[in-house]
Amino acid sequence: MTAIWFIFALMTGLAVLALLWPMSRRPALVVPEGEARIATETGFYRDQLREIDRDAARGLLAAPEAEAAKAEAARRLLRASRDPGQGTGAVGEPALRRRRAASAFALSTVPLVALLIYGIYGSPDLPAQPQAERLAHAKSAGNDLAAAVAQIEAHLAKAPEDGRGWAVLAPVYLRVGRVEDAIKAYENALRLLGDDAGRLADYGEALVAAEDGVVSSKARDAFERALRQDPKAVKPQFYLARAAEQDGDRDKARARYAALVAASPAEAPWLPMVRESLARLDGTAPPPAAQSAARSAPAMTEEQRGMVRGMVEGLAQRLAEKGGSPEEWARLVRSYGVLGDRAKADETLEKARGALGSDPGKLAPVEEVAREMGLGARAP
Repeated sequence: MTAIWFIFALMTGLAVLALLWPMSRRPALVVPEGEARIATETGFYRDQLREIDRDAARGLLAAPEAEAAKAEAARRLLRASRDPGQGTGAVGEPALRRRRAASAFALSTVPLVALLIYGIYGSPDLPAQPQAERLAHAKSAGNDLAAAVAQIEAHLAKAPEDGRGWAVLAPVYLRVGRVEDAIKAYENALRLLGDDAGRLADYGEALVAAEDGVVSSKARDAFERALRQDPKAVKPQFYLARAAEQDGDRDKARARYAALVAASPAEAPWLPMVRESLARLDGTAPPPAAQSAARSAPAMTEEQRGMVRGMVEGLAQRLAEKGGSPEEWARLVRSYGVLGDRAKADETLEKARGALGSDPGKLAPVEEVAREMGLGARAP
C-alpha cells in the first residue's frame, strides 16, 4: 500500500514539474535583431543629414528648406534610436513573479484537491481483489445468482458439450423466468447425458410453463419417458393427470390423481393440490378462496405460486387481446379456481360467455367447469 502511494506522489510531482519548468523561465528578449535594425535605420538618417548639409553648402537647397529637411530627418532618427527594451516583447520582473506564483498555485492545487476528494469519497484502505474474490464479494452482496449464471454461461460458451453444465443451468433459467432458455438447456442436457427421470420431469414442466399451463403433446411425451425411468416419480404423474383433465378424460384423470394420493406419504407437500383436483373432478364444491389458498400453500413455495400465477395471467392477457378456443377459456376459469381466486374465476366465466356467444356447443366446456367449481349459473 505504501509503495502505491509513493508511486502516485512521484508521478504527480513529475507532472507538475513538467508544467512549471517552462512557465517559470524568463522569456528571452529578441534584442540582437532589433539592435541591428535600429543601427541600420540610424545610419541611414545620419547619412541623410550629411547629404542635406552638402546640398546646402553647394547651394542646391535654400536655407529654410535645408533646415526643414534636417528637422524631419532628426525626428526620424530619434524615433528609430529609441530603447529596444521597451518594446512589446519585454516582460517586467513583477509580472514574471506574479505569473510564476499563479502557475505554482494552480498546478499544486489540482493534485491536492484530487487527493482530498479521493480521501473523502474513495476507498483507499480497500485491499486489492482478484476476480475470484470479487465474485465471492458479489455473492455475499446478493448477486450470487447472476454471478453463477454468468460463470456457467462463459464456461458453456467454451465447452458447449458439457452436459453437466447445461443440467445445472437449466433450472436456474427456469427460476429467473427465462423459460425458452431453460427448455434449450434441458434439451442439451438430455442430448448429452441421456434420459433421466428427474431431468425429463423438469423439462416437461418447462414446456408446460412455456404453454401457459397447457400440457402439450411434447410435454406429455417427456413425462411419459420420465415415468418409464421411474414409475414412482410424482411430478410426471401429476402433470399426466392434469393432461387427462384438460383433455376431458375425467375417469383417467381421477384414476391418476387417486393413485398419486394412495402412493404419497401423509406429510407430502403436494397432497393438498392433488386432493383439491380430485374434489373438483368428483363435483364437490370447492372450499372458500381463503381455505383453498391455505390448503394449496404447502404444495408450492411462494416463488412457484408466483410463477403459476404469471402463466395464468399470460393466458388471460392473450385471451383478452386475441380471443381463444372454448377449451382455453375453460382452462383459465379452472386455473383461477386452483389458485383460490374465486372472484377472478367468476369474472373470467362471464368474459368467456360474452366472447363465445350463445352457441351451446362452444359454451359446453366452460359451463362444465363452472358446474364442477360451483360457480354461478348463467342468467336466463
